[in-house]
Amino acid sequence: MQRVTITLDDELMAELDRMIVEHGYQNRSEAIRDFARAGMQQAAQDAGKNGDCVAALVYVYDHAARDLSNRLVNNFHDHHDLSLATLHVHLDNDNCMEITALKGSAAEVKHLADHVIAERGVRYGRVVMIPTEAGTKPSAARKKHVHRHT
Repeated sequence: MQRVTITLDDELMAELDRMIVEHGYQNRSEAIRDFARAGMQQAAQDAGKNGDCVAALVYVYDHAARDLSNRLVNNFHDHHDLSLATLHVHLDNDNCMEITALKGSAAEVKHLADHVIAERGVRYGRVVMIPTEAGTKPSAARKKHVHRHT
């Protein structure tokens, strides 16, 4: 780990300290590392980086919107190679939320997410993309590796 010295104006430092307390960080270093990672992930996503990623697509929609359910299903069937799983939640009489795990090239994932979010009847949507490391082996290739959750 490297030690870095930075200079921040008083307003930015006050905002950083407020966020540290709000998010429960133990110290400034932890917060700045997390904020830097988040900023770099966002910058990579905004730049349309063509590497692989995993993503969570979250959207809320009006389940009664004309033909929306069919259009959403068709979007995912057309991109079946990207979609891993979907969680469907009934929020109230009119609204449903879906959370879909995606995996593939960042450009293709973003394209699918943009199409889903833009569908008429989708009220809110956001995609969080996390780059995957190049050269990582599929889990089937790691026969000796055991991953336990405790």
